[in-house]
Amino acid sequence: MAKQGWTELHAQLHRTLRSRQLLPKNSPILVAVSGGQDSLCLIKLLVDLQPKWGWELAIAHCDHRWRGDSQANAQHVEKLAQTWALPYYQQTATEALNSEAAARQWRYQALSAIATKYGQEYIVTGHTASDRAETLLYNLIRGSGADGLQALTWKRPLEASIMLVRPLLEITRSQTGAFCQQFQMSIWEDSTNQDLKYARNRIRLDIIPYLQQYVNPKAEENLAKTAELLQGEVEYLQETATQIRDRAQHPSQPGLNRRILGAVPLALQRRVLRQFLTMALSASPSFDQIEKVRSLISAPNRSNTDPFPGGRSPE
Repeated sequence: MAKQGWTELHAQLHRTLRSRQLLPKNSPILVAVSGGQDSLCLIKLLVDLQPKWGWELAIAHCDHRWRGDSQANAQHVEKLAQTWALPYYQQTATEALNSEAAARQWRYQALSAIATKYGQEYIVTGHTASDRAETLLYNLIRGSGADGLQALTWKRPLEASIMLVRPLLEITRSQTGAFCQQFQMSIWEDSTNQDLKYARNRIRLDIIPYLQQYVNPKAEENLAKTAELLQGEVEYLQETATQIRDRAQHPSQPGLNRRILGAVPLALQRRVLRQFLTMALSASPSFDQIEKVRSLISAPNRSNTDPFPGGRSPE
């Protein structure tokens, strides 16, 4: 880390934090650092901005034990924390994590446990615009709606008092790589990132480069922009659906007023029903479940239609 200085990435992140109010001044912040280029770029930027913001920074590392060098990887990150005189916390998986989804769920649980124990209010990760583009494609192929396509948001609550923040969503992976090279940062290369058995790696290594070469050189940036546009629209639709659900909710028994639902557009009907069924089932309903219940909105009274799950029926 020989070279020092204020770069355009420093200025960009500083502007983003001010405009989006992601990390308030003097906040206790836990930074998730894997040792890869994105997380190294993130922690370097936050350390350099810390005098302006007064944060209490700490580093957390999650060891999935997927690779033979995972312990050495953790020691590498610990040395980085020592270089910046930052507290270092580590969680190591005690059992095999057999999928990307399982690893992600465990990682967020581990980070939340650390933040709860040591009083951090914000957990910050190094997700970039590149991750956002890949997530949009991944979820599109899986059949997700707008909610899934914009799933990598700037912030979301992990626990009642802990917020997950992703401040690099306007910065691409090529930019974080150039930043680490400029400051001669020692990147820990994760061999699993090259394993094409993982769908996200296939999207990252094959599909997006193909789109950039043969369809649009700015495919990655444009996909990330689409996710940003969708995020604003999803937030608006969710807020509107909540207001409609509150109006349609029966005051004394579980159910929704189908006359109120029938008067709103299809997109809002589906969102209201998704919210209602999520609470009723304590799980996310499938598209088919939502459509089955939605058919009751226009069904004749006492017609032979399926009731709401759990015996709930429309008025």
